[in-house]
Amino acid sequence: MLRFLDAGESHGKMLVAILEGFPSNVPIDIENINKQLQRRQIGFGRGTRMKIESDRIEIISGVRGGKTTGAPICISIKNKDYENWAEVMDFQKEYNEKITIPRPGHADLNGFLKYNLDDIRNVIERASARETAIRVAIGAICMELLKFFDVKFISRVVMIGNIEDFSYIDSYNEDLINKIESSPIRCLHKDIEKKMIKEIQIAKEIGETIGGAIEVIAFGVPVGLGSYSFYDRRMDYLISGAMMSIQGVKAVEIGNGIKSSKLYGSEFNDKIIFEDGRFSRKTNNLGGIEGGITNGMPIKVRLFMKPIPTTRREFETFDVHGNVVKSRYERSDVCAVPALAVIAENVLAYEVAKEMINKFAGDSLEDLLISFEHYINRVNRGEDYGRDNFSPAMQGQ
Repeated sequence: MLRFLDAGESHGKMLVAILEGFPSNVPIDIENINKQLQRRQIGFGRGTRMKIESDRIEIISGVRGGKTTGAPICISIKNKDYENWAEVMDFQKEYNEKITIPRPGHADLNGFLKYNLDDIRNVIERASARETAIRVAIGAICMELLKFFDVKFISRVVMIGNIEDFSYIDSYNEDLINKIESSPIRCLHKDIEKKMIKEIQIAKEIGETIGGAIEVIAFGVPVGLGSYSFYDRRMDYLISGAMMSIQGVKAVEIGNGIKSSKLYGSEFNDKIIFEDGRFSRKTNNLGGIEGGITNGMPIKVRLFMKPIPTTRREFETFDVHGNVVKSRYERSDVCAVPALAVIAENVLAYEVAKEMINKFAGDSLEDLLISFEHYINRVNRGEDYGRDNFSPAMQGQ
């Protein structure tokens, strides 16, 4: 079973993670991982911290000679900004200037009350979206595995404020990738890109923040990941939960889920077709998942992000003692929606890799590929469904 545990604070020394259950003999190109980290940091609307940090991964264990060993993979990302926060973040000496004014929309007040703290800084540091850097690194490692199964990803911004671009993408191609990657806001169309940038500029000028929506699509995911047997093994359950755990995300849509509430069943269903000895679908309204199981169509997920709660606009609020005070400002982005697209792409990569390992179980890459090839050959033949069609050896006789 693939799983990971991460730790670290926004202004602490570093972010760290341990990834367990990753198969051996997977080639790891560290620059591919660093590229994903770099993609997370760029995008119109980001704050000043992105000029300070230049994230790079350090592999501590689990990789030797450029390949995974099957042992737990330990990684870290140093926080360059820690030098400016060493006194504040010292693990032993107490810092006297405590934060007592919670910001609405953040974990500040709830975390302060839950953990019986005397300084909101302890909440801010761990609740921060800085944590997504290590999650991107984990997802990037999973992408190194998924390459062998020809699973590929596209992520883009589809909405900033009231400006939308929900144009349909049904295939993976380099031209699309280049257009999105060259856009400062990860928008596919230049005319809409200009309008989205204008929305962010207006928000910045008036001291506000702005949210939006992104779309991430996984191509090449085989039929059969996930399960209908238990609620917590459904692929849509796993994906939506992972996506909702990303800071700032308040809604998740799989396929055309919202549109489905306005249509008849016959209009929305993805009709089954059988061509050249294999099953497929005529449309992809369900976003590649039926009954909790992937159906072989691209997995399509949209995430809707709230405006970042911290704004430069001052207002009256309460401190933790119940006193009326002026609001407190903590450095933040104006818009982090483009970054969300990259984060979601890597979070989805982890969830897909986890279920690939669950289904095609093996300790090494070679074991996984053998199991995968046998499964795909069976599924694509079409005529081998049912236990009676298997050879006596495969029936355990």
